[in-house]
Amino acid sequence: MTTARTVLVTGGNRGIGFAIAETFIAQGHRVAVTARSGAGPQGALTVIADVTDGESLDRALAEVEEKLGPIEVLVANAGITKDMLLLRMTDDDFSSVIDTNLTGSFRLVKRGIKSMIKQRFGRIIFISSVVGLLGSAGQVNYSASKSALVGFARSLTRELGSRGITANVVAPGFIETDMTAALPEAQQAEYKRTIPAGRFAQPSEVAAAVAWLASDDAAYISGAVIPVDGGLGMGH
Repeated sequence: MTTARTVLVTGGNRGIGFAIAETFIAQGHRVAVTARSGAGPQGALTVIADVTDGESLDRALAEVEEKLGPIEVLVANAGITKDMLLLRMTDDDFSSVIDTNLTGSFRLVKRGIKSMIKQRFGRIIFISSVVGLLGSAGQVNYSASKSALVGFARSLTRELGSRGITANVVAPGFIETDMTAALPEAQQAEYKRTIPAGRFAQPSEVAAAVAWLASDDAAYISGAVIPVDGGLGMGH
């Protein structure tokens, strides 16, 4: 039996974030999502926020805590890509991806841990990527931002582990989303050949790993990287 918690998922209006919010709602948790536009799944409180804007996060967290209670589970999911080979990548292409994917996680967690420290309970889950540790040509910015979340989670674990707070990383591989569906079939088949499982994951499979890390059963797991990639990144 999992205790009902107050959960906040950034970027919960589509894709993996939407699926994570749906899973937490189905388990009976009080769920809020941040979105720059659009809305989370039915049953979620949607608050408008941008992880690159600290003031918008201040307002969003205040609204969530006012309506749902102190935040107990934070899922740092919001992320962007600006893929291109390093020689063509501009300073802004690099810094904007870092600012959303890495510094955005810092802005969120710095604000969200205050109530966790008071309660002596918290679950922080970063959504990284298989390319954070495996690397990917054309994704120097994205890969760097996603691998940095591992150091972030492990340092947080050392800072806050004695206060009942865990910090973990989920590293998805290829996921069935609108983005992968838009790829040419030959390219999809080529990607699937590199994955031992021979298929892309469903967003719900990533969500299940996140929900487990937030559960009472995972209280002694912190600083871990949980791959949900069908075996693609083994050994990394």
